[in-house]
Amino acid sequence: MGLTKQYLRYAASAVFGVIGSQKANIAYVTLRGGEKGRYVAVAACEQVFIWDVRKGEKVLILQGQKHEVTFLCPSPDGIHIAVGYEDGAVRIFSLLNGESNVSFNGHKSAVSVIRYDKLGARLVTGSKDTDVIVWDIINECGLYRLRGHKDVISEALFLKDKNLLVTSSKDSFVKWWDLDTQHCFKTMVGHRSEVWGMALLNQENRLLTGSADSELRAWDINYLEEEKAEGEPKVKKGKSLLDDDDDEDDEEGADESLEERILSCKKAGSILREARDRVVSLTADAKARVIACHGNDSVLELFTVLSEEEVQKKMTKKLKKAKKKALALQSTVIYLEEERKTSILSLFPNLVHTSPPSPLRWAECLSCAGGELKVALLLQNNTIETYSLKTSDKTPAANKTARLTLGGHRTDVRTLAFSSDNLAVLSASGDTVKIWNRSTLQVIRTMACEYALCSLFVPGDRQIILGTKSGKLQIFELASGSLLETVDAHDGAVWSLCLAPDQRGIVTGSADKTVRFWDFELIKDEGTGQKRLTVKHTRTLQLEEDVLCVKFSPDHRLLAVSLLDCTVKIFYTDTLKFFLSLYGHKLPVLCLDISHDSTIIATGSADRNVKIWGLDFGDCHRSMFAHDDSVMFLQFVPKTHLFYTAGKDKKIKQWDADKFEHIQTLEGHHREVWCLTISPNGDHIVSSSHDKSLRLWERTREPIILEEEREMEREAEFEESLAKGDAPVVPGETEGEAAPAGKKTVETVKAAERIMEALELYKEETRKMEEHRYACANAGKEVELPPPKPNPVLVAYGNCSVHINSLWLSLLLCAVITSELEVSLLVLPFPYIPELLRLFSSYIKEGLEVELVCRCLFFLLKIHFGQISSNQMLLSVIDELRTNTLSKVREIRDVMGFNSAALQFLQREIESKEDVMFFAEATGQLKDKKKRRRKRERAILTIA
Repeated sequence: MGLTKQYLRYAASAVFGVIGSQKANIAYVTLRGGEKGRYVAVAACEQVFIWDVRKGEKVLILQGQKHEVTFLCPSPDGIHIAVGYEDGAVRIFSLLNGESNVSFNGHKSAVSVIRYDKLGARLVTGSKDTDVIVWDIINECGLYRLRGHKDVISEALFLKDKNLLVTSSKDSFVKWWDLDTQHCFKTMVGHRSEVWGMALLNQENRLLTGSADSELRAWDINYLEEEKAEGEPKVKKGKSLLDDDDDEDDEEGADESLEERILSCKKAGSILREARDRVVSLTADAKARVIACHGNDSVLELFTVLSEEEVQKKMTKKLKKAKKKALALQSTVIYLEEERKTSILSLFPNLVHTSPPSPLRWAECLSCAGGELKVALLLQNNTIETYSLKTSDKTPAANKTARLTLGGHRTDVRTLAFSSDNLAVLSASGDTVKIWNRSTLQVIRTMACEYALCSLFVPGDRQIILGTKSGKLQIFELASGSLLETVDAHDGAVWSLCLAPDQRGIVTGSADKTVRFWDFELIKDEGTGQKRLTVKHTRTLQLEEDVLCVKFSPDHRLLAVSLLDCTVKIFYTDTLKFFLSLYGHKLPVLCLDISHDSTIIATGSADRNVKIWGLDFGDCHRSMFAHDDSVMFLQFVPKTHLFYTAGKDKKIKQWDADKFEHIQTLEGHHREVWCLTISPNGDHIVSSSHDKSLRLWERTREPIILEEEREMEREAEFEESLAKGDAPVVPGETEGEAAPAGKKTVETVKAAERIMEALELYKEETRKMEEHRYACANAGKEVELPPPKPNPVLVAYGNCSVHINSLWLSLLLCAVITSELEVSLLVLPFPYIPELLRLFSSYIKEGLEVELVCRCLFFLLKIHFGQISSNQMLLSVIDELRTNTLSKVREIRDVMGFNSAALQFLQREIESKEDVMFFAEATGQLKDKKKRRRKRERAILTIA
């Protein structure tokens, strides 16, 4: 039997090059001991970066899993931040240590909005799946799911003093929800298109909405108390065939009157924005005094919200001016009366941001002491800018306070290269080329360049060469960071560069249908008088189609050229005579590479296939379907027949060219992967993507077991299928506006399976103990039978009794994430429920996890009420549960009340001590003042 080929796993090591992802918003946060407005939180793919805008440094990284961050919301106390992800999950992180202990899973698709209530005890989330879910943060569970919108939820706001919620959506509706009854009592239909943002102003008496046009609509909100019914309630009569349809109108009128009992909402006016496109973000500061609004362009408009007193003063001034005009006095007064009602918002000289090269993605406002307003902008080109202005000034001017740019590229990185010593990484984009230190991930050099498509380190790692979209070769010196020379190499874009195996020159392939050979030369610089590197054109290979990729064979014998006609031509390097033509791809070959022993060539195409060819006869060894979209890059691992491919399907895959097997998939990028590079020793991979991120992958010592990889892929497919399924519905209940908040996932299924295994084990051990007792009773007192062998699981828990088995089940229940507990119980089949209820009865008797057991018990009674109540065998169990549960809950309530009273007593004691200390300090200060006064009096007497 031959030796099994071993593969080592490449694991994700770091994400760098990202300042702020475009998919999520930006938010001001406060860290322990930090000043207000100094730190901002932004999404960075699946992570969250906390930036210190004063120093331009990352101070905290909130680690995610594999899904991209889509929304951020800091808690009112500033200690936590809620993060929403693309898969619908929500995690709450602590800003003190960066850890996440609470997570919620309820949405099927990306979270589009997250908001806290006033106390920070509840969380509302909206998603692309059109659902709104309210979560209880303290109990770490979902309260309910609100359904009614028909498109993506764009905003959701809690009202501070009332248990109401207002939501907006791309379906053009704004809905008001009564959270006591989980019912939508009012739907506003005054918008012609999608509603993209909302803000509550003037002590929540005014609502401002932004839509897909240039108007910001203002709505007056009047809160009404429920009217008490006078006299006897109106009895609804049965409707007969002879009745008129007027009764339906009466019913509709009654519904409207129910709406009016809570609040009335009428349009008060509108404000015209400068921009003509849709509102991208509409945000207000915490005091609702300033509103920031912007569209898809580079213009940010700031509005100040005037109080009623300020509006009255303005109206008084306008009336005085109007009275001076004799003509049209009455119409002017009428106009000003209307203006007083509608013009609550006034546009002051705003922060008009027209200079940045990229449009705005999100804006965040923060009011500070002294009337200072701080604004943080997240731009679409991977940049953060912060401004400050004084709102109290007559003509406020925005001053730029910080700009975070050094850590990443403004545009997509289209080419990467490793230095020969494995330490430096080159990345080039549409405007800059950066050199990174691989170990520290810090930028060593940043140099301006043209749009780069290919690159390499010159032997010696002192210079780099870039091939540009304009057909030029740019040579940079790394020591000084200067551009040495720009060579007009081709008439079209330079798509590919390859270093000759003898390291004396390069070859370039271009869209001008030529392949050109260049030799390195040292010439004397006229300006400095020192020698510098240049390239000298030696030969040209003219072809019939655009050249997409060129590659030397490592033995310097052959040159492979991929053309736009979907073929790969192979020529002899010395004579440039034609040797082979590889045809079989249906779309152009975008990338290729040749193995270290010059025996295999692998090609990747836009037809999503990878083909492996032999270089001796040009025969196709195997064609493999590699990616779900175009294969953008392909490279062999040095000194092996393993190669990596990168595709537009966001994945990087490892393949074995000998066994034609897929080895491993590297998932992490959230957009198209453009290119990758492998270090000369094969230990590191760096990849770049349209998500603006650069990712480092390291080769570990962990071997890959292919069967486990396939099993993980199947589990991922199963999880995706679960996410697409319907949310669990309580049996016997029709689907309405409110629904359970949980979502069935792989973890909930596994938790239900563990609970079922524990119940089966409990039944088995109980049966064994009963048989043992029966055998002992029949054998008599003189014979002592040995106890049955316990299950190995119970032995592992350190005891062998059935009581420990029941404890083990309670441990399993505690191990289930609280937000997923109800869904896990919903998955349990009913035959397991009676045994579980009996166990709950014993738990409550012994006082084990009473709160957790009560929560599980009430949920099971709710969803299985019909079957439990019809089962005569369970009536005694339910009766026992009722008495035991009431007594134990009363005990816990008494203990909580006693503890609460004790804590209040301690609080009063501490406050009284602090008051004593305060008066002691005041007395000491008074003595010091008297001493200073005596010294001054003595000094005056001495002078006199």
